[in-house]
Amino acid sequence: MLETSARLLKLLSLLQVRRDWTGADLARRLGVDVRTVRRDVDKLRTLGYPVNAAPGVSGGYRLGAGAELPPLLLDDDEAVAVAVGLRTAANGTVAGIEETSVRALAKLEQVLPSRLRRRVNALQAHTVALPTRGTRVDAGTLTAIAGACRDHQRLRFGYAGRDGGTRRHVEPLGLAHTGRRWYLVAWDVDKADWRTFRVDRIEAEPTLGARFTPREPPADDLASYVSRQLSVAPYQHEARLIMHAPYDVVAARTSHTSVHLERVDDERTRLTVGTSSLEEVGPWIAMIGVDFEVEGPEELRRHLRATAERLLRAAGP
Repeated sequence: MLETSARLLKLLSLLQVRRDWTGADLARRLGVDVRTVRRDVDKLRTLGYPVNAAPGVSGGYRLGAGAELPPLLLDDDEAVAVAVGLRTAANGTVAGIEETSVRALAKLEQVLPSRLRRRVNALQAHTVALPTRGTRVDAGTLTAIAGACRDHQRLRFGYAGRDGGTRRHVEPLGLAHTGRRWYLVAWDVDKADWRTFRVDRIEAEPTLGARFTPREPPADDLASYVSRQLSVAPYQHEARLIMHAPYDVVAARTSHTSVHLERVDDERTRLTVGTSSLEEVGPWIAMIGVDFEVEGPEELRRHLRATAERLLRAAGP
């Protein structure tokens, strides 16, 4: 009986980790045969958990939405991360979840083992959250977008862009957070191209549409892609430099929303920055305090020489 109960909890945990499972995959993870998986799924259903099944070779199991929230099975690090995340959410950039976060945190701390409670309390006691300067977004909007990304459902929404209000029809890929703002990366159906949308500019909650087949993403690293879209793409000029310092050093002295960084090797980092005037790049890049060389464009080299001569004249003999 204890072995069966433990297996049911593990099965429920697996169904929460991934959206779709084949019977063979579940059997392999649980160390049983496919017939036992079917029986365990039936037991979960009798307990009130809606496990949907699709027949056929490509079929499988999926945990659906039911009347009751199933128990969430967390390891130590996950429990601490959730507790700290809930505390942070009270002062975060998502509007409308402050009180809910505090209530959820109280429930979680009530059942935390003492060793984990001490870790959470230490983090809370010695951490001060400053008020955020970033724009705040509606929690319902974020939830709707995240669900559409997960389920590959199209979205329709009004968008207050630079050119005024427009209606957008997109296939969402994922969300990225820069520390100040939330961004949605999506395929714009009408423009037939990838676009990055500020979530705080999406008007009201998006409308869900039909399911779609996911496209090849514009980049393997979504965060890096958003960084380039924000720091380079909108500008008239693009400056490319090789910084003679490790990636972590350059990253600590710059912002991922103002520059795009790539590792060249252990001691060098490629920095790409967009600008409306190449004359502005020289003084700014010098303030980073790292030796560098210019990859391009040639016009930037001319501006650097002119700036260097001006500074030498100002410094005197």
